[in-house]
Formats: sequence, structure tokens, C-alpha cells
Amino acid sequence: MLRLPTAPNELRDEPSNRLGLDFAAEAARFPSLGYGIIDIHSHINGTEASAVWAPIARAYGVEKTFSMSRLEDVPMLRERFGESIEFIAVPDWYAKDKRVGHGTDYLARIEKFRELGCRIVKFWNAPRFIDFGVEAGDKDMLALDGALRIEQMKLAERLGMICMTHVADPDTWFEAKYTDTAKYGRKLDHYTPLRKALDRFTMPWIAAHMGGFPEDLGFLDTLLEAHPNLHLDTSATKWMVRELGRHSRSEILGFLERWRGRILFGTDTVTTDEHLREGDKSSEMGKKATSREGANDLYASRYWALRMMWEGSGEVTSPISDPDLAMVAPDKHGPLDGPMLRGLDLPPDLLRVLYRDATLALLARA
Repeated sequence: MLRLPTAPNELRDEPSNRLGLDFAAEAARFPSLGYGIIDIHSHINGTEASAVWAPIARAYGVEKTFSMSRLEDVPMLRERFGESIEFIAVPDWYAKDKRVGHGTDYLARIEKFRELGCRIVKFWNAPRFIDFGVEAGDKDMLALDGALRIEQMKLAERLGMICMTHVADPDTWFEAKYTDTAKYGRKLDHYTPLRKALDRFTMPWIAAHMGGFPEDLGFLDTLLEAHPNLHLDTSATKWMVRELGRHSRSEILGFLERWRGRILFGTDTVTTDEHLREGDKSSEMGKKATSREGANDLYASRYWALRMMWEGSGEVTSPISDPDLAMVAPDKHGPLDGPMLRGLDLPPDLLRVLYRDATLALLARA
């Protein structure tokens, strides 16, 4: 049995390794599964950072990774990693004109991604899309039921692609960040456009991060029951560890059994060359590491935490800091605190479906 380790007497002030783990040695502790894991949700970018990431993914049993990489980086990544990486179509996030970058230019990019063999297209619709729209002069520019998105979904349908979307955000964000309900609405409001899209476009869909609602498995039950073309992925490590850890093991097992084959393993691992250097960073994500060693811990900790949650037994404080705890309860938590990581010890047959078989079946139907 894979036991979670005991927490040290003093936790380190390292956001990706509070327990002081040797992640290479920890990788060797995981039992051989007899098959390779498929990660359906990641963001692999950067010439140097991707070279740091790849051996870590292999060490943790990941055989194939689906990545939201820059279109311009696809040839390099494919040459370097071959069949172990596939790509998910994404817009040019750095486009100066947001309407063009997420509109007509994205249509052209979807076509180019498809020509390169890409089978999945991503529609990012976290509530922050409203801020993008406001910046471009149209608050609803990127709404999932808006004109731009509808045109992109029509193209994806013609090209025979799977749609992936990020809808809503953690409850903690609605409690502390999206307090302007006149602007952002309520969390449930963000699922009305998703339901419309699922009914209108009947190709397979993947709703990232447990559909954006790991806090409420009952809500996810109703969503999956109403929309047979919908699948969920388990990506976003901090979010999943924190919120799935609030449910009992029996609740999680019951949910996974009910929707066997429709829940896909994902990590949301993000790599960027910014992680390998100190100094000013262009993004919050870039600030998560400042050296090769820090990047190693950043990437490895995500695989370690998720595999420990699904396969392990016992509990230990997470090695990954979760600032959401301090965001909603600053009187109880500091910015480096983390939640308890609770092992679910999934049965081997259910684990294989989650890690591999569900994704293979979905791709075979696409």
C-alpha cells in the first residue's frame, strides 16, 4: 500500500516543496502500474523548461501529454518529444488586439492546429474573460454563447474536433475576487452558456478542472446526466487537493463509479522558461520558480500530489502552498499554508480508467 509520508516538524518556506521531499526518490516509490498515464490537460512551453519537465513526467509514469502550447512552438516540441506529446488548439494570448487574437486570428489558428494533427480545441471561459472583453471594448466578447465562440465551435465541429472549456473558477475566487456580481455574475450563471453549447454542439466536450465545480459533486451529477457528450478532467492540482479533500472517500468513489469513463486525468502543469531565472517576470505564473531546481520542484510536486491523492492512503499537509486559504481566511492562514492532502486509494480498475482508458475511449470516438 502506498502511504503518504509524515510531515516534518517544521515545514519549509518553499511554495512547491513545503515538506522538503526528494521528488526523484518519491517517484520511485510509486508502484508500477503496468500502463502509461495520459495527462489530458497541460501547458508545456519553453525550450529549456520543457527539457526540465519531460524526464519528470516520465518518472511519474506519464506516457502522453496533451498540451496547450504556442502554435509557434509545436514543431520544436513535436521534434523533441515525438508521440509523447499532442496539442490542444489555443489562441495567441499575446495578441495586442484581443478581438483579433481571440476572434478571426483564432479561427485561422484552429485550422493550422488541425493541419498539425491537433484533435482538441480550447475555449477559455473563466470569469476573467469579462476583463479581456472590457479591455477590448466589449464585455461579452468571449462569452461562451457569443458570436465569436459560436463561429469557432462551428469550425471545430466541421473539423471533427473535441471541445475543451474552462468554465467558472473556485468558490474561493467568487468569495474574494469576483465580488462584483453585477460584472461577473454568480458562479452558477456561468453554466447557462455551457449548457446551451453542449446542447447545440453535440461533439464530445471536456470541462476542465472537474467542470469548475469540485466543490459540489451533486451539481456535477446533474450536469453529466443532462449532457451525455460532456466529460470532466481532474486538472488544477491545488484546487483539486483542497476541494476534493473535503469530500469523503465514499463520495468520491461513488462519483467516479457513476461516471466511469467520463472523468479524465489531467494536471494543468505549466512550464515556461521564466521559471528558470530570477528577475522581473511577465506573469504570475512565471514567478512560481526562479531556478532549475525550483522548476523541478514546481513540476514534480503536481504529479506527486495528484498521484498521492488518487493512489495513496492516509493524509499529510500538502507540499504545495495554496494562497486561496489565506485569501478567504487571513485570520487562520498564511500565504504559504496548504490544505490536507488525503489519499483516496482508488481500486486498480477504476484508477486505470481515470489515468488512461477513459481518454483513449474518448479519442476513439472523436
